[in-house]
Amino acid sequence: MENWPIINLETQGDQTMCFGCGKNNPAGLKMVFTWDTRTKTASAEFCPDEKVQGWAGYVHGGIIACVLDEAFGWAAMTAGTNNVTAKMQVRFRRMVPIGRKYIVTCRVSKQNSRLIETEARLVDASGNLFAEGTSTQFIVSPRDLNA
Repeated sequence: MENWPIINLETQGDQTMCFGCGKNNPAGLKMVFTWDTRTKTASAEFCPDEKVQGWAGYVHGGIIACVLDEAFGWAAMTAGTNNVTAKMQVRFRRMVPIGRKYIVTCRVSKQNSRLIETEARLVDASGNLFAEGTSTQFIVSPRDLNA
């Protein structure tokens, strides 16, 4: 596959400034993901405030796409890879009101030697679907799950 891109990532470096999950990024979302071994699903809470507003009282669509993208990456990392998003598609089902708690979940739907496909959903505590998406993650390198 001579057309595959060459990507060099510092996978051992400080990731605490990541916009989605970095605990030291003052502007970031600070999402904390967990892995459910039974359902093979990565999940995190998302509690938006007015800093991520688009239309008055609602979360900006780009932030919702970012939340799903972060979940895509975490599911793929938990599958044992360091990866980057190659393609993603987002379907907005409802506007997301600010000031509520949401749960984003993601699972790997397909994997081969170079790509991982994932599916994610953003729901509220009652299970109402607000957004969903799919992604293709480009595998940069294997990931040591014991590190």
